[in-house]
Amino acid sequence: MHSGDKSPLASLVAPFIKGANEVSSKQNMNTKLPYIPYNTALKERARELRNNLTAAERKLWFDFLRSHPLRWLRQKPLGNYIVDFYCSEKQVVIEVDGDSHFSDDAQEYDAQRTAFLNSYGLRVIRFTNSDVHERFEAVCEAIETCCAG
Repeated sequence: MHSGDKSPLASLVAPFIKGANEVSSKQNMNTKLPYIPYNTALKERARELRNNLTAAERKLWFDFLRSHPLRWLRQKPLGNYIVDFYCSEKQVVIEVDGDSHFSDDAQEYDAQRTAFLNSYGLRVIRFTNSDVHERFEAVCEAIETCCAG
């Protein structure tokens, strides 16, 4: 494969990145990252969620993010929400969506949540449970691509 060729997973990665909300990078390594306020009442619930990850969250955490060179937090309160995974250094949020996220009400809620996170300069990237289970390498590559930019 020469340098102009795309990796075999490139066609699978593109849809995930396109689905991520693009936010201009306001920070560089020499600036302080913004403080994102959170509802302290969510701390206990976040702890419960960390102790009860879904199968897809567990796979992504233990097989990839936990040992990733960047520091990832799981079930992190941000504002009035708890995000699945958060990397403050890259200002990236990863959401792993199960079946409950596909109703009209849930999609509207997710859009409001994403708009809130974007308002703090965070990029949100979403995967379904089946993405994580059936296309794990593509999911990992999409995360790497999102964090590289």
